[in-house]
Amino acid sequence: MEIRLQKIIADAGLASRREAERWILEGKVQVNNKVVTQLGSLADPREDRIKVSGKLIPKKQDEVYIVLNKPTGCLTTMADDKRGRTTVMEYVKVTKARVFPVGRLDYNTQGVLLFTNNGSLAKKLLLPKYKVERTYKVKVSGIPNEKTLKRLMRGVHIKDEKFKPIDAKIQKTSGKNCFLIMTLVEGKNRHIKKVCEHIGHPVIKLQRTHFGGLNLTGLPLGACRFLSPKEVKALKKLVADEPKSTRPAKKK
Repeated sequence: MEIRLQKIIADAGLASRREAERWILEGKVQVNNKVVTQLGSLADPREDRIKVSGKLIPKKQDEVYIVLNKPTGCLTTMADDKRGRTTVMEYVKVTKARVFPVGRLDYNTQGVLLFTNNGSLAKKLLLPKYKVERTYKVKVSGIPNEKTLKRLMRGVHIKDEKFKPIDAKIQKTSGKNCFLIMTLVEGKNRHIKKVCEHIGHPVIKLQRTHFGGLNLTGLPLGACRFLSPKEVKALKKLVADEPKSTRPAKKK
């Protein structure tokens, strides 16, 4: 089936549709060895040879969605580690499709990690504007008081970096430490660890229990499974509508 060229490029995870349109106008896109510069041009991602800047886009595959219960002690990367450490790709060999992780979990963080070959959806799920929730079970040093938890709910600044509000509740105490349930809508590098360190309660153990409605029910550590059609539909629905801008309109 023929679809717009810029959508094919975006779905391959190479760029946004707007950037893909710019590439087309700049003459960087070829279909069956012919340069295409007309916006709205159609192509068949399963049959046509499509190149961007001379590099061939792999022909469209069926969409694949896998959720992994990532164990600790492995890297979230598609490349082999130079130091020989295990990567998450070792745990998702249930498909021959070229899937990639949506976002990342740190080396010693475990829990829900989504894989797909749908680049367009993956990018949207990670954009803060869509407010896709991630929930973590966090064991921290000490027991934060109510005032400290409210600081997280207002959002915090660490040096020049701003962190959006985090919903944080104490699940249970464990001696002098406790477990927090923390829900957020963005995923910066070492996000939870930075924030907890900032409020004086360093992370001892970290597990992501939910991502965009996906959870760990029935999924042992290190195991993965394909998403059901219902789960895929729910993920797509999370980012189906463009969020309304909360910025005030400019005065004329």
